Amino acid sequence: MAGRLEGKVVLISGGASGIGAAHARIFAAEGAKVLIGDVQEKLGKEVADGIGVTNSGGQAAFTALNVASEQSWNDAVRKAVEMYGKLTTLINNAGIGSLGGVTDESQASWDRTIAVNQTGVWYGMRAVIPEMLKAGGGAIVNISSVYGIIGSPDMLSYHASKGAVRLMTKAAALEYAGQGVRINSVHPGIIKTPIIQGMPDAFAAGLVAKTPMGRFGQPEEIARGSLYLCSDEASFV
Repeated sequence: MAGRLEGKVVLISGGASGIGAAHARIFAAEGAKVLIGDVQEKLGKEVADGIGVTNSGGQAAFTALNVASEQSWNDAVRKAVEMYGKLTTLINNAGIGSLGGVTDESQASWDRTIAVNQTGVWYGMRAVIPEMLKAGGGAIVNISSVYGIIGSPDMLSYHASKGAVRLMTKAAALEYAGQGVRINSVHPGIIKTPIIQGMPDAFAAGLVAKTPMGRFGQPEEIARGSLYLCSDEASFV
């Protein structure tokens, strides 16, 4: 049975765990050929092996991807095209979290967060768009955050990076809409991911307390939103 992403070739950064892994499983189940990119080789291969070949013809493989390296992005894109013949879709998902305000965040923490969460998203779009144009169009979903829209007093570089993703997405979407490449951002709230699980319990509990539904969101709940954005159903979005 054909899936909603039949014929799509998808590169997912940060696909070894959390929101990225949920995208990989759901997209492959909907017929996509998925290349999982991550620095976590063991976890990434486990996700790909667990997917195998789906009933809808989807499949998954793994490649090493350091999103803070433009060369690593170029290598991943080349592998996707070599394996599957084209590249139509990018989930720009890889990200890290860091705590710290204006005066107490370290320079190293700031630089690393911006390199991964902001510059890495730019590198990803820059690497995939030429292949999408060759394929006749494509779709990019940049995973930002609700913290790219609102502020808080304790995650300065995270806010800066995710806010940048939101506006980079708007700019890139306008640049390429007329050429058939649709670019959108998704802004998850508090999702149960390794970033959240690595934070102090009291801090995580405080985040849940601010959530109207009173619970963590699940990675699959975000991936299903991206599924629509990457499908032909969203051709005017």
